[in-house]
Amino acid sequence: MRRLGNTRRGGRASRPVVTAVACAAALAALTLPAAGAPGQGRPGPERGSTGPASPEQERGRTGSASPRWAPRDTGAPQVRFRGLAAVDRRTAWLAGTGGTVLRTTDGGASWRDVSPPGAAGLEFRDVTAFDARRAVVLAIGAGEASRVYRTDDGGTTWTESFRNTDPRAFYDCLAFFDGRHGLALGDPVDGRFRVLSTADGGRSWSLLPTAGMPPARDGEAGFAASGQCLVTAGPRDAWLATGGRPHARVLHSADRGLTWSAADTPVPAGDPARGVFALAFRDRAHGVAVGGDYRAGQPSPRSAAVTADGGRTWRPATTPPPGYRSGAAWLPYSRTEALAVGPTGTDLTTDGGHTWRTIGTGSYDTVACAPDRSCWAAGEQGRVARLER
Repeated sequence: MRRLGNTRRGGRASRPVVTAVACAAALAALTLPAAGAPGQGRPGPERGSTGPASPEQERGRTGSASPRWAPRDTGAPQVRFRGLAAVDRRTAWLAGTGGTVLRTTDGGASWRDVSPPGAAGLEFRDVTAFDARRAVVLAIGAGEASRVYRTDDGGTTWTESFRNTDPRAFYDCLAFFDGRHGLALGDPVDGRFRVLSTADGGRSWSLLPTAGMPPARDGEAGFAASGQCLVTAGPRDAWLATGGRPHARVLHSADRGLTWSAADTPVPAGDPARGVFALAFRDRAHGVAVGGDYRAGQPSPRSAAVTADGGRTWRPATTPPPGYRSGAAWLPYSRTEALAVGPTGTDLTTDGGHTWRTIGTGSYDTVACAPDRSCWAAGEQGRVARLER
C-alpha cells in the first residue's frame, strides 16, 4: 500500500546487520511496574503534525522510573523520518521526506546531512545500515520514484543500484539477512507481490520469479510506514505484512523469497487504510504484528497479534496497544519484551506481545534497537529520540 501520507514501509530480527527492525536489545534487563489496569498506490499515514511532546508526554503515566524517550535535535523540522537504522548508541541513520538522509556518530548530539545528490524529489522510507560507513536506502513511489542507493563511505558518495522502470510497480521496504543477502518488497503487479533480491549487499538487484508467490487478494498491498512491512530472522526466513482488502495477512518465506505461504491475521483490514503495518521477529518462530487504521481519530481495535509458529497462525493480543501503531522492535536478548510506536504513543510488552502498556504519548513512526542495548525512534517534524531508563 503505497504511500502513507505519501506511502508505506518494515522490521527485522536480530542479526549482524543493523536494520530498522530487528536488532532490538535494549531494555533486556529492564524492570517495570505491573501493567496498568494503504491498497496499491495508496498514501499512508501522513497525518497532521502533533508537535513536540513534553517530558511528561514522553514518559506517559508510568512514573519517572519508567523508560522514556530523550529527544535529539536533528535540525530538520520539515522532514518526516520513517526510515531508521540503529547501529549503536552513538551511530544511527535516518531516511525521510524530501530525499533526506541524516547520520549521527555522537549519539544524536549532531547530525550530518548525507543525502544522495539529486534526491530532493524522492521519498526515502527505509534504510539498512551495516555500520557507520555502509548503508542502503530505499525510495518509494510509482515507477521510477522507487529506487535503491548504497554508500560505502558514510554518505559522502552514493551509487544508485536500482531504479524501477515498470510504471505499475511500487516498492515499500527492504530487509537484509546478513551483510550480503537482502530483499525489497513491491506491491502486487499482475496479481502477485514483487520481490527484489540482492546477494552483494545491495550493490545490484534482481527480480525474483513470482511462481512461488500466492496470489494477492483484491486491494491487498503493503504499507511504507516504518520500513517494517518486510522483516527477516536468521539466514533464510522472511515475512511480509499486508493490508487493504479483505483481510490483513502475513506471508512467510523460508528460502530467501523464492516461495511463500500466507496466513490471515486477526488485525482488522477491509479498507485501504487498515491492516498490519509492522512486523518484528525475535527468532524463526516468535513474532509480533502491529497496525490498525492510520487515519487520525479512527479506532484501531485488535491492533496487535502474536505468533509462536513462524507466522503459520496468529492470535490477537489480549491487551493490544490503544491505537494505531506503525513500528515495532523486538528486544532480541529478551524472550518477552518488544516495543511498538505510532503517532499517539509508545507501548511496551513484557510477555511476548500478549499484553501491551503505554509508556509514552509522543508521536513516532518507527523504532529500532541495537546490540549494545540502545533504542532509537523517529517520526514527524524531524523528531528523533533515544531511549533512556
